[in-house]
Amino acid sequence: MGTAITGVAITGGVAAGIGAWALAPRSLIDFRQNKVPAIPHVKYAHRGLHDAGSGLDVGTVNERCAYVDLARRCAIKAGYADESFEGPVAPENSLASFAAACVAGYGIELDLQLTRDGQVVVVHDADLKRVAGDPRKIKDLTYEELKNIPLFPAPAKSGDAAAVARGDGRWDERPEGYYQHVPLFSDVLDVVGGRVPLIVEYKFDDYGWDDAAEELMEKGDELLQAYPGAYVVESFHPGAVNWYRKHRPSVNRGQLAENVAFGKGDWREWLCGLLAFNWLGRPDFVAYDWHGGDLPQVRFARKLGAKTVSWTVRSSLEFQRSDAYFDYMIFEAFVPGV
Repeated sequence: MGTAITGVAITGGVAAGIGAWALAPRSLIDFRQNKVPAIPHVKYAHRGLHDAGSGLDVGTVNERCAYVDLARRCAIKAGYADESFEGPVAPENSLASFAAACVAGYGIELDLQLTRDGQVVVVHDADLKRVAGDPRKIKDLTYEELKNIPLFPAPAKSGDAAAVARGDGRWDERPEGYYQHVPLFSDVLDVVGGRVPLIVEYKFDDYGWDDAAEELMEKGDELLQAYPGAYVVESFHPGAVNWYRKHRPSVNRGQLAENVAFGKGDWREWLCGLLAFNWLGRPDFVAYDWHGGDLPQVRFARKLGAKTVSWTVRSSLEFQRSDAYFDYMIFEAFVPGV
């Protein structure tokens, strides 16, 4: 009996050790040797401070209205549109939304992708259907084509307006009047100009890794190396976090994740939700869906030294429920303290 108990204890200890090794962040020695800057301690506006985009259909009406009003006022103060303009002034991931966040004093979380002509642009979805009513994919469009497509379009599309409403219309001609379009990352960096810190996410369609993925990493990092402001990087793809581990160890890096039920979607997404790929990228922080702050893997990673970032908190109630588990917050749809 004693031998059996000892065997179980040893097995349990080995399993715990493997788990700790897998979930562990970058070591403190490595962090200090590479002189890695800490994440600036501010609130981070999800895709900028925006008046059109994700998250604006949840939370309380009063909080949403106050948030949209702040986004519009700050964007207009920064020189985008004016009070008489009735459409979206600062759509998500637009130059106006980033300028608005700077005026308000919030950090910014944003997303990087690559166009057909190899330009690094700031946009979240793989296609433009949700944000512009145009079903084409970012990777199939040039930047010049993207400039003709208004985000959350206020003006009517020339031609078949019903097609836009269905989500299968195309914007082939540049509309008249004020609008925002998918911006170049270089232009975003110029607009922000180091005024507020950035959380930069590298976006991928899946968990594969090809020449296009490598190109996005190299070009995005090249722009960031020339940028004088504070920033950290993150990705759902462990390969992107590992890229920074190998190529730019002095950059603060984070693993994005959420709790995914086993058997739902890609098995690698499930493992990422368990933080089982932390061994590959050795992240400095874990950016986790705010609902999962109390999960064992998140609490354990934090205990091992990883900073934790909540996404995306959309009301003061959600903030109260999640704040104890996270060191930093990415927010939208309500106005937190700076």
